[in-house]
Amino acid sequence: MGDNVTITVKVSDNTMQEMEEFFEDFKRPKTPAYARFQADDADCVVTLYDSGKAVFQGMSADISAQMWIERERHLNPTKKVDVKNSEQKEKKEKVDVKIDPKVYYANTIGSDEVGTGDYFGPIVVTSAYVNKENIKWLEELGVKDSKKLTDDKILEIVPEIIKKIPYKSIILTNKEYNERYNADTNMNKLKAILHNNVLIKLTSEIKDYDYVVVDEFAKKFVYFNYLKESPNVFRNITFMTKGEDKCLAVACASMISRFIFIKEFDKLGEKVDTFLPKGASDIVTNVGKELVNKYGEGILKEIAKLNFKNTDKILEKE
Repeated sequence: MGDNVTITVKVSDNTMQEMEEFFEDFKRPKTPAYARFQADDADCVVTLYDSGKAVFQGMSADISAQMWIERERHLNPTKKVDVKNSEQKEKKEKVDVKIDPKVYYANTIGSDEVGTGDYFGPIVVTSAYVNKENIKWLEELGVKDSKKLTDDKILEIVPEIIKKIPYKSIILTNKEYNERYNADTNMNKLKAILHNNVLIKLTSEIKDYDYVVVDEFAKKFVYFNYLKESPNVFRNITFMTKGEDKCLAVACASMISRFIFIKEFDKLGEKVDTFLPKGASDIVTNVGKELVNKYGEGILKEIAKLNFKNTDKILEKE
């Protein structure tokens, strides 16, 4: 993601009011003309204009904007959210992913995960099976560009996908994550164990596949080294970087994981009666501080990944 990403979102009065309160401690002393405020949010500058135009600029613009797109949708469910993204056009020109047709057009099982970069919320890993007959249908549904899909689009099309596409998912809750994460078991080792588990589950039911593709997060020998204590290891894997773009089964796995993650994330927010932001920015840290004030330190074990730097900042153990 480039430094110069600009995302513009048109927000309603009730969302503007929430944004004013939310960014109170992050506001810059100087405000541009016709703007209510300008504020810093991790690697992003947020400017809210009197017209209701919210502009997000910088490295983490997409994360910050997504949060307010979701909020606008939640507060004004009958309105369509107007979003403009300067990066989409650039992306189309830049991205030249080499697709291997023999893998892309085969019967494939793909595996992918979400939630590993979010302080709040679980990790969800899914393996999905796509046979040749469903490739055209999935492309028409828009699965090919899954990286560019908003959460809204995911919520709309994944229910269609899971009617036709067999899959297995595992949700690793924050509580389980915190119990299992230690000096010997880092994030990538946990991911390898979860990928292995969903692949064993799906391949025990589906035999008619040509390739099993995993979105590469570790080199092959490292991945299998993580699994050396696992009693049952699935080995026949093709590892691919940007697997989502090269294999529809990986794209489906990613989208189903995302769908489950969104649902689980919303449940967590309801449980603590707080709007939880995604990612791991300073805003996430501030919400963490509010939650600790409200419920005590123990709440973080239930809803957050304790090894993230946010925990030290929340508990001020700098």
